[in-house]
Amino acid sequence: MTEPNTAAFEKARTGLWTSLQKHLTAVYEAEKTFLASTSFVEAFPFALHTATQEQQDDYGKARAALRDLHTDETAQLDTLVKAIRTKGYSEDQKKQLYLLLLGYMDIAASVFEMLNTHVPTKLPEDEELEAVAARFERVKKFARLNVKGITGLLG
Repeated sequence: MTEPNTAAFEKARTGLWTSLQKHLTAVYEAEKTFLASTSFVEAFPFALHTATQEQQDDYGKARAALRDLHTDETAQLDTLVKAIRTKGYSEDQKKQLYLLLLGYMDIAASVFEMLNTHVPTKLPEDEELEAVAARFERVKKFARLNVKGITGLLG
């Protein structure tokens, strides 16, 4: 491995780590807001009509914000995975970057899952959210595949 490649990799890894920490802050903030918007709920799914108009509005805003964050994060993660794949790093270096992404994605997935679990009894179908969730899973599986490698799948 050449020295410039190592330096470029270290810079990329440090940059990715810093970026993921900022993204985690946003995810945790969205989680906090979303959970606060459902603090009146005792069990899920819940009857939205039993909430006050203010609670319904807060829930709607928090849900929309979390949904938008999920969409944005998924698009950025897809771009990052493609960028890692095309860079001239060694396979071990790429695995390190994918592992950083996977760690973040596992945490983010647990927060984004609330869009499916913390819901009212009657929620209109959201095909766009379903597409985003499917894309998020594809990106996650692709990163995991690149960490395991083809030999990891066969063994």
